[in-house]
Amino acid sequence: MNEHASRQAAFPTSRLEEADGEGLNPTANTTMGEIIARRFSRRDILRGSLAAAAIAATVSPAALLVADEARAQGSAGGGSRFSFPEVQAGIDEHHHVAEGYDADVLLRWGDPLFPDSPAFDPTRQTPEAQGRQFGYNNDYVGFIPLDGSSEHGLLVVNHEYTNEHLMFPGIVQVVEEADAKDPAKTAPKLKIAEADQNRVDVEMAAHGGTIVEIRKVEGKWQVVRDGAMNRRITAGTEMMLTGPAAGSDRLKTSADATGTKVLGTINNCAGGVTPWGTYIMAEENIHGYFTGKLPENHPEAANYKRLGIPEGTYIWGRFHDRFDVAKEPNEANRFGWVVEVDAMDPNSVPRKRTALGRFKHEGADNVVSRDGRVVFYLGDDERFDYVYKFVTAGRFNPDDRASNMNLLDEGTLFVAKFADDGTMRWMPLRFGEGPLTAENGFRDQGDVLIETRRAADLLGATPMDRPEDIGPNGENGRVYVMLTNNTKRKDTQVDGVNPRANNAFGHIIEIAEADGDFAAESGRWEVLLKCGDPAVAAVGATFSTETTRNGWFGMPDNCHVDTEGRLWVSTDGNSPKATGRTDGLWAVDTDGPARGTSKLFFRVPVGAEMCGPLVLPDLQTAFVAVQHPGDGGEDWEGFGRLSYYEDLSTRWPDFRPDMPTRPSVVAITRQGGGRIA
Repeated sequence: MNEHASRQAAFPTSRLEEADGEGLNPTANTTMGEIIARRFSRRDILRGSLAAAAIAATVSPAALLVADEARAQGSAGGGSRFSFPEVQAGIDEHHHVAEGYDADVLLRWGDPLFPDSPAFDPTRQTPEAQGRQFGYNNDYVGFIPLDGSSEHGLLVVNHEYTNEHLMFPGIVQVVEEADAKDPAKTAPKLKIAEADQNRVDVEMAAHGGTIVEIRKVEGKWQVVRDGAMNRRITAGTEMMLTGPAAGSDRLKTSADATGTKVLGTINNCAGGVTPWGTYIMAEENIHGYFTGKLPENHPEAANYKRLGIPEGTYIWGRFHDRFDVAKEPNEANRFGWVVEVDAMDPNSVPRKRTALGRFKHEGADNVVSRDGRVVFYLGDDERFDYVYKFVTAGRFNPDDRASNMNLLDEGTLFVAKFADDGTMRWMPLRFGEGPLTAENGFRDQGDVLIETRRAADLLGATPMDRPEDIGPNGENGRVYVMLTNNTKRKDTQVDGVNPRANNAFGHIIEIAEADGDFAAESGRWEVLLKCGDPAVAAVGATFSTETTRNGWFGMPDNCHVDTEGRLWVSTDGNSPKATGRTDGLWAVDTDGPARGTSKLFFRVPVGAEMCGPLVLPDLQTAFVAVQHPGDGGEDWEGFGRLSYYEDLSTRWPDFRPDMPTRPSVVAITRQGGGRIA
C-alpha cells in the first residue's frame, strides 16, 4: 500500500472532501464536457474579443457600456485591470501575498469569540469550549456592514467539516503493514483510534458558522469579543424548516412530529449575504454524516441513493441516533438545504429555506434583478450534477427590512440546460409541469424539492463537471460558474502525458442572461477558461498568452466579484502531485484584450485549500479563508509526508510546537493603506 493510499484509507474526512467518487447521476443526459468538445473542437482560437462579442449579444446596452468602459480601463493600464506584483507559485509551509500587501491572521480555529470564552487548549478540548470558540475549517466568508461602513461590521464564516487527524492528539497510530504483493516488504499505515462521545461532540460543535463583530483600527482588523451580535451556530443549534417542503411527512422524526424543527447544520461550504443583511449557509456533502442501513424496501431508498446516503465518513450515528438512518430514516431529508440566519439578532432561529432545493449546495451568491426580484445561483458539487438558480416571487424592498425576511420561502427553482449553439435554458422545477407529476412519484412541490436531483434528471438538465461557486456580476450582467473538475469523465482521453480525464483541472463557464436580466429564463454561454498548465499541450488550457507560469491554476472552486466587477477565483486541489503548486487566490480578467489573463495574488501553505474570498466594498481589504492546512500525504520537497497532529507538514499559522495547524481567516490590506489593485 503506498503512502497516499494509506492516508486516504486512514483519513476519511479528507477522502470525503476530495469527492473522488464515480458520480451519482444515473441519467444519460448530454454532459457539459461533450457539449464543449463539440462546440469548440474547431473554435479554440476564437478567444478574447471574439468570444466576448458572442456572449455580449444578449447583454443589455447599459451592461455593454459598463463592459466597454472596463475594457478601456484595462487597455489604458496595459491590458489587465490588476496591477499588483504577482506572487511566485510554489509549495512551502507558509502563506505568501503580493509584494506591498500585508496578510494578517484575524481568526484561528479555537480563538475566543466572547469575553467568557476559554482559551484554546488543543489537548483538553470540550464541546462546551468549542461552542464559544471559532470553529474548524472556515470556508465561506461574508461581511455585513454596521452603519454602512467597510471598516466596521459582522464577519460571517462557515465551518464546513472537521479533520480529526489534524485536530486531536493521540488518535493516530502508525503501523507497518506487510505488502499484499510482497510479504517481505512493509509499508506504513495510519490507524485512527476509535472515537468517543467527547470527540464526536467537539466535532459537532466545530461545525456550523460564526458571526463575529470586527473593526478596523489604525489600518488593522480586530475582533470585538464583546460584540452584542457575536454568535456560534453548530450542528446542535435549533433551526426551523420553512417553505414548500416544511411539514412534509418525509421530514418528520421521532423527535419532531411536525417536520418543521431540526437540530443543526453541517458541511456548510460557500454561502452568501442577502441584500437585506442576512447570512446564508449552504449545506453540501451531507451524505458523509449518516451511517446505518435503511429498512428493506424503504420509500426513501432511491432518494438517498441519488445523494450517496449513508456514506459513513463520520460515525456520529453511534452516539446520536438521528444520524443513523436505520433508527431515524427521515433525518437525512432534513439536511442538504440552504440556511438563512438573521445575523443582527443573536437569538433568532435559523431557517432552512426548502424552496431553494435539496442537494449538495456549493454557494448561494445572489443579485437583485432589474424588477426587484432576488436571484440566487446554486451549484450542486458532484460530478455529473447540475447548475441551478432560484428567483424569488416577491421583490426586495431596500426601505423595509422586515418585508424581506421571508422572501426565500416563495419563488421558482430552475435548473440549467445548455445547448451546442451557445444558448441555454433555465427549466423550472414546478410540481405538475412536464414530468414532475404523481405518475413519477411526486405528490406535491415539497416532494419535488426533497428530491431536487431526480426532478432535474427528469427534466433533462445538463450534467456538469462539479459545479461549485457561482458568481453573478452586476457590473456587466454576466454569471461565472466554477467547474472544479471531473476525473471520471471521458476515460478514452487519458494518455501518458495526461493521465487523468481531459477535464482534470476544471473550467469556468460565463453565462450572459437574456437581455442582461438575471431573472431571465434563457441566455447564452461561453467558456471563459479551460484550466491547467498551458505549457502542456494535451491539457488544452486556454489562459491568455499574457498569463505567466505563476498565473495559471487548476481546480477553480470559490469565486468573488468585487464592486468594480473584477473576478477573483480561489482553488481546491492544486498540490505537489496535481500541479506542483499550492492552492491560492487568482485575479482573472474577464473583459477586453486581457480577457483570460490570470495573476496569483495569495497562496496558501502546503496541504491547505483556498476558500473565501471576499473583497470589501471599499476595495481596501480582502478576506480569505485558509482551510485544512497541513492535510495531505503527497511528496513535497522529495519526501513523502503523512501529515497528522504529531507529525505535521506545517504548523501554520502559529508555528509553535505546542500548537497544531489551525484553519484561519486572513485579512489582506495594502501597506500604507489604499485600494487592492
